[in-house]
Amino acid sequence: MRRKLSDNLRHIRDRIAAACAKVGRDPAGVRLIAVTKTVEVNVIRLALELGLLDLGESRVQELAKRAGMIEEYRSRRLLVEGPGGAPPSPNWHMIGHLQRNKVKLVLPWARTIHSVDSLRLAEDISTQGARLNRTTDIFVQVNVSEERTKHGVAVAAASYLIEHIVSMPNLRVIGLMTMAPLSENPEDARPYFARLRELFEDIRSERSLGPEFAHLSMGMSNDFEVAIQEGATMVRIGTALFDGVTEAGS
Repeated sequence: MRRKLSDNLRHIRDRIAAACAKVGRDPAGVRLIAVTKTVEVNVIRLALELGLLDLGESRVQELAKRAGMIEEYRSRRLLVEGPGGAPPSPNWHMIGHLQRNKVKLVLPWARTIHSVDSLRLAEDISTQGARLNRTTDIFVQVNVSEERTKHGVAVAAASYLIEHIVSMPNLRVIGLMTMAPLSENPEDARPYFARLRELFEDIRSERSLGPEFAHLSMGMSNDFEVAIQEGATMVRIGTALFDGVTEAGS
């Protein structure tokens, strides 16, 4: 199992590097978020041992449950083997839709939330962050494809939303996120990724945002290479990474 996951990871990193080479980008500028939503906890432990420290979950309950189990595992290893015996603490990313009544459950674990799409949700994250004395990195999710089945703010409203979020305490707006329509042809996603990049550049030129506003979260197993070519700095990959290791999806 370890060998298969290691081989998959090497193959994905090679594909990331090749996609970057096509457009003259440094692969170091692309962060791989391992989507663990359908893998077993023992596979997540193995992923940590292989250096995959950015982990993504789309369901709040699963994130809290898995993060708690991993932290318990790390604590046991630390007690038995000392500081060198446990893998580093992972960076948990909430990549799915987040309801306001679930903020208290997810915020103790998630360092980054990719799916902020309303002012009220941002306010709740800010308020809860103040209670925990922590700052949360957030992406504003944009529904570039205008699909009714997808969450996200409209393209025309993204700049306005960011304008009102950036002044909130305990929040750091680091970029934009989108999901392209599902398609067997990765090239079908290109116009949506290109549109998000254009919107990102427009917002950055129009508003006085800090250097932390530097990221585009876009691209999954079926289209991450196209996303990278269009400027993605974070790609969310599950199926391609965990294929043959255990049942997985992204």
